[in-house]
Amino acid sequence: MRVRQCVKCSGFPCSDVKHDCFIVASVQLKPEKISLLIVSEAAPANPGDYYYAPGNPLFQQTTVQAFRDAGVEVSSVNEILDRGAYLTTAVKCGKTGYGIQPDTIRQCSFLLEKELLLFPKARALMLMGDVAIKAVNYIAQRAGQKRVIPAGSTYKIRGQEYFFRGMRVFPSYLQAGPSFFIEKSKRRMIAEDIAAALRVVS
Repeated sequence: MRVRQCVKCSGFPCSDVKHDCFIVASVQLKPEKISLLIVSEAAPANPGDYYYAPGNPLFQQTTVQAFRDAGVEVSSVNEILDRGAYLTTAVKCGKTGYGIQPDTIRQCSFLLEKELLLFPKARALMLMGDVAIKAVNYIAQRAGQKRVIPAGSTYKIRGQEYFFRGMRVFPSYLQAGPSFFIEKSKRRMIAEDIAAALRVVS
């Protein structure tokens, strides 16, 4: 399966993102082999930085380092995939500014919902940053459910047990992008959260 064939945007209604940077994973994979879903913020403004771009893209560099920090010896996103972890973004288009409007997150959460449903064997869901957390909360609220992750600072709410559609959910910090190398305290917590998620699916 290629996720790109299943998840498409019609009309591109959002006004604060770069529609020409719309990205959904095009790698060939077996959904039944995926046990961990990792959702970060938004597609990069430069498509060459995306997880599955050729070479050594930025999102791959920071994510591989996050897994290494967690004690997992990997050197590429493909090796992370081989371990049953699938990487995606909550917002499929590149940002035009620092933040993303709530309505854009809500609109794109429809696409994320379709994407998550492609992986029925997933047992853990990592939400890397506030945008990913908001997107999954929108999905839950549309179904008449309470918020998956409560309001509050991530450092206060991480480490508690949350569940969504049979998956254990881990709220964490953004691991995709240049800020990962700067904020060392968050980097340590990201590693702890990855290690905890991997224990759930191992």
